[in-house]
Amino acid sequence: MHAYRTHTCGELRKKDVGIRARLSGWVNRRRDHGGLLFIDLRDHYGITQCVVEPDSPAFAEVDKARSEWVLTLTGKVVARSADTINEDMPTGEVEIHIEEVEVQGVAQELPLPVFGDLDYPEDTRLKYRFLDLRRERLHRNITLRSKVISSIRRRMIEQGFTEFQTPILTASSPEGARDFLVPSRIHPGKFYALPQAPQQFKQLIMVAGFDRYFQIAPCFRDEDARADRSPGEFYQLDLEMSFVTQDDVFAAVEPVLHGVFEEFAEGRKVSPAPFPRIPYDESMLKYGVDKPDLRNPIVITDISGVFAREDVAFKAFKEKTVRAVPAPGAAVQPRSFFDKMSDWARNEMGAPGLGYIVFEDEGGTLTGKGPIAKFLPPAALYEMAQKAGVVAGDALFFAADAKKDRAAALAGQARIRLGRELGLIKEGEFRFCWIVDFPMYEWNEDEKKIDFSHNPFSMPQFKRDLFLALDPANRDAILGIKAYQYDIVCNGVELSSGAIRNHDPDVMLKAFEIAGYPREETEQKFAGMLNAFRYGAPPHGGTAPGIDRIVMLIAGVDNLREVTMFPMNQQAQDLMMNAPGEASLKQLRELHIRVVKPEKA
Repeated sequence: MHAYRTHTCGELRKKDVGIRARLSGWVNRRRDHGGLLFIDLRDHYGITQCVVEPDSPAFAEVDKARSEWVLTLTGKVVARSADTINEDMPTGEVEIHIEEVEVQGVAQELPLPVFGDLDYPEDTRLKYRFLDLRRERLHRNITLRSKVISSIRRRMIEQGFTEFQTPILTASSPEGARDFLVPSRIHPGKFYALPQAPQQFKQLIMVAGFDRYFQIAPCFRDEDARADRSPGEFYQLDLEMSFVTQDDVFAAVEPVLHGVFEEFAEGRKVSPAPFPRIPYDESMLKYGVDKPDLRNPIVITDISGVFAREDVAFKAFKEKTVRAVPAPGAAVQPRSFFDKMSDWARNEMGAPGLGYIVFEDEGGTLTGKGPIAKFLPPAALYEMAQKAGVVAGDALFFAADAKKDRAAALAGQARIRLGRELGLIKEGEFRFCWIVDFPMYEWNEDEKKIDFSHNPFSMPQFKRDLFLALDPANRDAILGIKAYQYDIVCNGVELSSGAIRNHDPDVMLKAFEIAGYPREETEQKFAGMLNAFRYGAPPHGGTAPGIDRIVMLIAGVDNLREVTMFPMNQQAQDLMMNAPGEASLKQLRELHIRVVKPEKA
């Protein structure tokens, strides 16, 4: 018999009754039932109930065991009586009558219990992550993550992609976040950077003639923590393809994402391919965000024209962008519901408030009630209702601002809040869409300059000769340029950004020049890629869905710490390993570094 186990703790069934088995695992729960002592023994695979009687030679040793002790138990597999069968456990029809016991590991008093699913402070959970990972829900999520990655990898290979690894120590590049820098010992005063993404390398792989690349890539960004992104590292399905259009990228990615979500959906619906494609401008108008949750049926409408009518006396919205956000069935809500929405707009969104009209039917005529309704004649009310698609019993909320983007942002967040408050979100679904035709550039109001809007390495949707002839001072023309950029979104979560890449050195230099980068600087920062492009670069494109976010959606959790093995806390600290830590003087001397701590205020 094996020294530790003949079976796992999730393996024994009724067919095994009568055999002698040996199990090893942790004491999940210990129960004393008037002499009989029950041990629920747990390992990675499941739980088996084990029982020892007072007259057994093993009783005294088993009686010493406490929660999370590691035991090896040997005994006969016995069928449970009909009234003690546990149908919630795969092993619930049998138990082991303990004949031998060996203690493999003793556990001190636990700082947090493993049995049960009590909520504990985050710092405790992260400091004792090895205990937290034993808990059923988190253990299941981490196992799910591994299965999802395996499924993705298999599906990518079936699609003709080849897996390659790209460097971790590389050069700094402007990807939109702070780099993690690594000092060079043999090159004093110089630093490597950990990759924010393998962007340049995967493009160089295409230039090198490899047609379809992917990897489950680690990415490093020194940025503040969010619920859906670690402050240090995250993983993404990084992929790139040669000789492709935007449609080709979509056709390759959709079967992978649809397939993996369907595989782990457990009865939830998944959008069929092809996924809907929504232009960026349309998304900002209809949903107020560029990552819309399509489970929410609310569609925003621009009704600026209604408030511009001569017969409308409400002057506060004149000459402003006004977006109407329908609230289906909200006419039955109390006044406090509308007041809370307005308070939310003021306190959390920094807006003056959130106007509204409640629509009712009076003798077959559509009428409106609310602070704004009295300023609108019946014809304007009717036009508004027609444009917004509301009927009697519904309400309309209004987001107005002199700047279109601010009106859109307020309307978008109001749509999300109303969808939740009114219970309109269709649960049990994964709704995918592509957001396409992003603007290539945007105006930076703080610095009074043109910036890249999305990915600086994207190909503009503009004829080459005309693009090269653009005057960087022609702001209106430049801000109207779209790019071959796209995001894939699921249930309001942006899974990835992607693009057809700018593989033309002259167009790339011009694109950066428009964004304020002198040609000399661009040549220096991207020397490797530009040099490669000058030796024959194929048209290519790709994207990089986030692994953490995919698993979060499938697992139905809101925080990546529930699907990540060893995450950091909100302050970018690893409490279990005490990182970051101080370097010794010897290490600093070898790296030619002196630490200068910030002055205390």
